[in-house]
Amino acid sequence: MSLVHWRNHINGQWVDSDQHLTILNPASNQPVATIAQACIADAECALQAARRCADSGELIAVRPARRVTWLLEIARQIRLVADDGAHLLCAENGKTFNDARDEFIEAARYFEYYAGMADKIEGISVPLGNGYMDFTLYEPMGVSLQIVPWNFPVSICARSLAPALAAGNAVVIKSPELSPLGLCILMQAIERAGLPTGAVNLLCGRGREVGAYLAGHKHVDQIVFTGSVPTGQSILRAAAENAVPSVMELGGKSAALVFADADREQLLSSVRSGIFFNAGQVCSALSRLLVERSIYDEVVEQVASLANSLHIGPGAENAELTPVISAGQLHGIQAMCRRAQEQGARVVAGGDAVSGLSGNYMQPTVFCDVTPEMEIASQEVFGPVLAILPFDTEEQAIGLANGTDFGLVAGVFTQDLNRALRCARRLRAGQVFVNEWFAGGIETPFGGVGLSGYGREKGQEALYSYVRTKNLAVRIQGE
Repeated sequence: MSLVHWRNHINGQWVDSDQHLTILNPASNQPVATIAQACIADAECALQAARRCADSGELIAVRPARRVTWLLEIARQIRLVADDGAHLLCAENGKTFNDARDEFIEAARYFEYYAGMADKIEGISVPLGNGYMDFTLYEPMGVSLQIVPWNFPVSICARSLAPALAAGNAVVIKSPELSPLGLCILMQAIERAGLPTGAVNLLCGRGREVGAYLAGHKHVDQIVFTGSVPTGQSILRAAAENAVPSVMELGGKSAALVFADADREQLLSSVRSGIFFNAGQVCSALSRLLVERSIYDEVVEQVASLANSLHIGPGAENAELTPVISAGQLHGIQAMCRRAQEQGARVVAGGDAVSGLSGNYMQPTVFCDVTPEMEIASQEVFGPVLAILPFDTEEQAIGLANGTDFGLVAGVFTQDLNRALRCARRLRAGQVFVNEWFAGGIETPFGGVGLSGYGREKGQEALYSYVRTKNLAVRIQGE
């Protein structure tokens, strides 16, 4: 049986190439589809198309209300394809159908949210006395290069694409090689919304070749990247050659502080979603649990019991723990777990790959007896692996939480509001959850400090990453 073949979208056309990538289902490692592998020539065509669109003024010269209608129509079209897109995303990414569908619905919500802001990008008047008129304008950056990761490709693409279009930018999207098909469905929805030709271009190409070419190109005015620290650093070095501003979200090693008065039901619910949702392949995963010593043994036992109770299997079967994206990802997680045990951490749940299943399945894993200097306590695993550490004082807990090079999100579980706010102020993170992991939404700014990156996505604040400020200072004659 022949596989469905997908193509890149460049300058308003679906474009094939001589080289193809085969996309595998991580639940079985069987082929799902093929997709055209973009080359340097394709990347150049996409950038030229975006440049022409940006320079033509078709996106910014229109009344902002026109961009509002474009974004709302994109959202409507996404909702129409959410079920079909979810089946494809489930197959290529391994997640459940419901989670995949939620991802498309969240993508639609991003376009609806930023549609509400597209006609409200307003400058200010600066008082300089009677002899002057001074005011500011917000102008689009121009061409926005957006490099999308494989873990939530549709929603992460939408969270950058929607504000970029709202502000009047043209966009080139580089899709992930492991999970590009959902973005083709997203692109079909965008195509039906009637944007100017070249406003959005989609490429699937090998990262080290096409990604590096795009990041260092003179036509790129802004880069948005979500992914690993080494790749982000490489992109930043390329961007520095042309002094291109960037938004970087580079992952984390996020910690939750659990005090003795924490609501245990809320905590366990947050652990379930915080580290086991999407097989732990979440930049803001709850990967460290810092627990007050008086309840440490009890919490370890409860979390281990939770992990051992999860049903493991394909997303198509609505399993509670789904496969990781690839065999390579699985092997990397296993290697980190082995090193953790060699360094003295004790496994209380999981610890290895799942036997008897043909896909890339990692057992839900919990480590205790972890110390701060261990790799498992300081480096991102990007899998369903939780490290639990004890603390004796609030001061010690803050020190442990802030003791890595990352700073994406953090959490506090306590019934004491003063303590929650006191800790939240001192935690080195771009976002702090209190009594519920992932308590935010598309309306709340998201981004990190340290090796977790810089710039903010989501919320009103994100929109200003996609514009630059121009000041007009006018001398009034006769004053």
